[in-house]
Amino acid sequence: MPAPRAPGEPRGLGERRPLLARGPRGPRRWRRAAAAAVLLVEMLERAAFFGVAGNLVLYLNSANFQWGDEQASRAALVFLGASYLLAPVGGWLADVYLGRRRTIVLSLLVYLVASSLLPITAFPDGRRSFCGEVPVSPLSPACPSPGCPPALPNLYCAPTLYVGLLLLALAASSVRSNLTSFGADQVMDLGCHASRRFFNWFYWSINVGAVLSLLVVAFIQQNISFLLGYSIPVGCVGLAFFIFLFATPIFISKPPTGSQVSSVLKLALQSCCPRLCCQPSARHSQGTQLLPDERSAQPGPSPQEDVANFQVLVKILPVLVTLVPYWMVYFQMQSTYVLQGLHLHIPNIFPDSPANSSVVLRAQDSSYKIPEAWLLLANVIVLLILVPVKDHLLDPLLLRCKLLPSALQQMALGMVFGFTSVVVAGVLEMERLEYIRNNQTVSQQIGEKIYYAAPLSIWWQIPQYLLIGISEIFASIPGLEFAYSEAPRSMQGAIMGIFFCLSGVGSLLGSSLVALLSLPGGWLHCPKDFGNINNCQMDQYFFLLAGIQAATVLLFVWIAHRYERAAQGSASHGSSSRDRG
Repeated sequence: MPAPRAPGEPRGLGERRPLLARGPRGPRRWRRAAAAAVLLVEMLERAAFFGVAGNLVLYLNSANFQWGDEQASRAALVFLGASYLLAPVGGWLADVYLGRRRTIVLSLLVYLVASSLLPITAFPDGRRSFCGEVPVSPLSPACPSPGCPPALPNLYCAPTLYVGLLLLALAASSVRSNLTSFGADQVMDLGCHASRRFFNWFYWSINVGAVLSLLVVAFIQQNISFLLGYSIPVGCVGLAFFIFLFATPIFISKPPTGSQVSSVLKLALQSCCPRLCCQPSARHSQGTQLLPDERSAQPGPSPQEDVANFQVLVKILPVLVTLVPYWMVYFQMQSTYVLQGLHLHIPNIFPDSPANSSVVLRAQDSSYKIPEAWLLLANVIVLLILVPVKDHLLDPLLLRCKLLPSALQQMALGMVFGFTSVVVAGVLEMERLEYIRNNQTVSQQIGEKIYYAAPLSIWWQIPQYLLIGISEIFASIPGLEFAYSEAPRSMQGAIMGIFFCLSGVGSLLGSSLVALLSLPGGWLHCPKDFGNINNCQMDQYFFLLAGIQAATVLLFVWIAHRYERAAQGSASHGSSSRDRG
């Protein structure tokens, strides 16, 4: 397995040095400037992403499209899942054809075009241009028998919106999979701890972008205009694009070096079906006919390195796969948690005067409601505060006491916090449904739509958002660290892509579970009633997720224990071999 390049080691063939790195202190200064530019681009890109995703359910619920709760929640989960599931596509494109820098530029351009679709469809002329006229629902006779299947809902503008959201997800996933490693390349010469510190600040900048988006964009979308609210993410992407282009002279850019995906797939096929792969490949046959000096001069990894990388991948994959149920829980924060919050009492930012108060809470057009997406700030603020505290105080203290848990142990703890979050959400949903069954509801206008909510304050959702934020600190960040540190150097991009891809699988599994349970007879099937009251039994859905997560935690602990024992055995075997030598 090739070792990481030392700070003073010569760079690879074709690697592009920064144009402005001159002088004895120049390299360090320009490396930091390049890293700062990457962090700024990431902050703006995340602000745009959360600006799109934060109120997507509410946007599709609005009078512009009038999608149902289940259809809007499913679209949000598909978008979020695809934005992670498609991560290997951008990494493969960068490895094989374009390199990371050009792939990021192309992805930001696609990002800019796709994000422009949302503000365009937010005003009538734009919707008519891209979606056509709103279809008129024909009158149909009532269902003749109790068991007849209901008519499928006709979702206005669904093809256009899904194509736009999938393009947006592809661009966002490509930026995510390449900008992370591209930024680490900029600080590789600054010492062994520079990459670790970069990843800490990288994750921190993600959440700074989320705070800016949720504080400003979510408020504008919910209380002023979706047209203005979705124009801000477009401006953020455009600014990120120009900052990246402006900083190009100080970037270190590596050329595409090829992908090992085909080699790994071939080895997997050989191990499963050896008869189908009995013919020696041209690469192996050429290697056997060359002299030793000529073999070492071949570009790319050797067949022995392919086998070693395949063995590492087989060990890492079970760890990453058992994180999938955690991602199912994590993505509820931006789908069913939002849907639950829309049916809790959302207070006004400016309380009504006593002269206008009444016993029954009415929908008021002139009052500004606290955006439901602002509850995501509880998750973000926890990360902004606890990530520096953990990095500068907690981890050094535990390290001095020799109590610092491994990345796998931290991931298990994060999964436990995720389990607790969804249990708290289920308990709150039980209380909400109790009010609904007793016909104790209040009406409130959010945007242009009336929601019938339980008289429970939306602030009761804060604990579940806080818990999911704490879980992210212990599951997501150590998960990235584990995937990056345990991967061979020649497969770091591929394994990071697999990590993001599996998190997308978790989101799509959650979307599929919502769709399955929304069928007639399912827990999330809501009988048609007199208004937008949401009497779906989401509490059972939350408890089902909690049960899946609890079972997976036990499986993860067992797999992690076996992995760490195998790693310790390999380390002790290597040291004993060196002693004998």
